[in-house]
Amino acid sequence: MSAVPPVPSPGRPPYHPLDNPVLAALTGPHARFAERRGRVLGYHPEVSPWLALPDEPEARDWADAAPLVGADGTAVLAGTHALPPDSWEVTFQVDGVQLVDESVAAVPDEEAVVLGAADVPEILDLVERTRPGPFRPRTIELGTYLGIRRGGELVAMAGERMRPPGWTEISAVCTAPEFRGQGLGARLILAVSAGIRERGDTPFIQAAGDNENAVRLYKALGFRLRRRMPFLGVRVPEHVGGAERRSVATAGPPHR
Repeated sequence: MSAVPPVPSPGRPPYHPLDNPVLAALTGPHARFAERRGRVLGYHPEVSPWLALPDEPEARDWADAAPLVGADGTAVLAGTHALPPDSWEVTFQVDGVQLVDESVAAVPDEEAVVLGAADVPEILDLVERTRPGPFRPRTIELGTYLGIRRGGELVAMAGERMRPPGWTEISAVCTAPEFRGQGLGARLILAVSAGIRERGDTPFIQAAGDNENAVRLYKALGFRLRRRMPFLGVRVPEHVGGAERRSVATAGPPHR
């Protein structure tokens, strides 16, 4: 079994965990979700589609990445400008932003309820209708997810995703269309932030740069723009992946 690769330096010492949040999380607090091949690390595909490749991936790295991808053949990369080999498909390229807690008025919300495994079907339905970003059957295991119900129906949610050392990402912020405009998303962001701070971490959040409404909200809540960063969606060649996952080595304890 090969050693877990060191976090690649982004070229401006000292290294900051948010410079490569996927790799920092998978070699830190989220190591139990990690799978590894060569120099490539990825979340178990039922948990999350994020992969971490070296700063300058070679052909061997892309070949190692393919078996780490889930059944749908897609994965997401953060902070890299490297494009995959021609045999791969680029499904999207997004100029993103990364914002960090500077003056967030974090506070619990009395109406917010903790979501668990039994709520996953409702969560996946809400995600399908609102498209906040990737959410998979085991994403709920990454951290605390909070929801607001109206008439028993889950109408808004937000939760924790990547956990680089000392930091926790707020993700899956979404509200059913018929309940927008009531400030539910903002309330849940503040509530999730309160839980993150209570644990001793600092909240951060990532979004598409052209999602102006979301970015404006995050800044109004007290998040500060830290950096701009690309997000890249890729699909492996059809003949690769799937069954090859049997040979993947885990980078941490067995999956829950």
